[in-house]
Amino acid sequence: MANNIKVGIVGLGFGAEFIPIYQKHPQATLHSICQRNPEKLKQVGDAFKVEKRFTDFEKMIKDPELDAVHINSPIPDHASMTIAALNAGKHVMCTVPMATTVADCKAIVEAVRRTGLTYMMAETVVYAREFLFVKELYEAGTLGKIQFLQASHHQDMDGWPNYWPGLPPMHYATHCVAPCLALTRADAELVSCFGSGTIRKELIPMYNSPFAVETCHIKFRDSDLTARVYRSLFDTARQYRESFDVFGTKQTFEWPLVEGESPVIHTAKKPEHEIPSKVKVPDYAKLLPPEIRSFTQQGVYDEKTEHLSFVQGSGHGGSHPHLVHEFVSALAAKREPFPNAVRSANWTCTGILAHESALNYGTPIRLPEWTYSW
Repeated sequence: MANNIKVGIVGLGFGAEFIPIYQKHPQATLHSICQRNPEKLKQVGDAFKVEKRFTDFEKMIKDPELDAVHINSPIPDHASMTIAALNAGKHVMCTVPMATTVADCKAIVEAVRRTGLTYMMAETVVYAREFLFVKELYEAGTLGKIQFLQASHHQDMDGWPNYWPGLPPMHYATHCVAPCLALTRADAELVSCFGSGTIRKELIPMYNSPFAVETCHIKFRDSDLTARVYRSLFDTARQYRESFDVFGTKQTFEWPLVEGESPVIHTAKKPEHEIPSKVKVPDYAKLLPPEIRSFTQQGVYDEKTEHLSFVQGSGHGGSHPHLVHEFVSALAAKREPFPNAVRSANWTCTGILAHESALNYGTPIRLPEWTYSW
């Protein structure tokens, strides 16, 4: 398996973005695809010349040739499909979030430990070029000592599939939680969150969640750091934004307010008008095998059929080939991927418990110890 990992992709909306990346990765084979809708399955299979196709996930994971699955199904199916695949002897990469309950996150962690297989949550932000740029600055000491982090994720989810309406903002928080914790490889230890505003009445009963915006403070374990993350999904006027700010003693990185503008670096101890300067974030395709480098700059769809993640999400910062490479190379080297199951659970449970805190007027809640990386 070391240099020919056979991967099956489940879910062909967003999931189709990854088909040609696996097809071109030097250590992987795109073995099969799975989609419940036969017409969609045929359309995508024909477009990418994939011979092995399934409409039944259970049949797919019984295929003895298959080594791993990359799950891109609707959020409510993530946990059950992940556990089923692990129990069937398949490694798993799954799009975010890991699950929607703490119990399901724990069940996945336990399944990984029981089977000895690999799980990776496909968190795009920690492989986006902006995060990789800040990580490079941090590891070089350019930022100095980190003093505070904050991140936001604003997205108008009207018109998305039927499991989205009314979703609590913090139940889909990993895009802003993950970069804050990933930079220093920290665990979340404690969360306190407040809800603000009210979404329209017909949306509230879907998840019994009234909040338009949720804002959470995260206390890092064994650290003097905290982070602030805030999320909105409905009835809040804002252009799409996944932002990540890092305050250091020497320099601070600040995400632009508007899509397409440049980030700002603030440098300490300069004359006041010289402190901020715009910076161009480089691409990090150089970290990838040559065969898949082009996918940091493009998706697989044409302009007429471009997936909503590209329309609203700007291609997730060129992260898709990085995710594939991390998953495949981890399997090939028999090492833990980043993030592994435990860290994925910590990031996901941060949001789940943040929403629970918001429902209880900001009451602080500790993360379970089984979500800590040791």
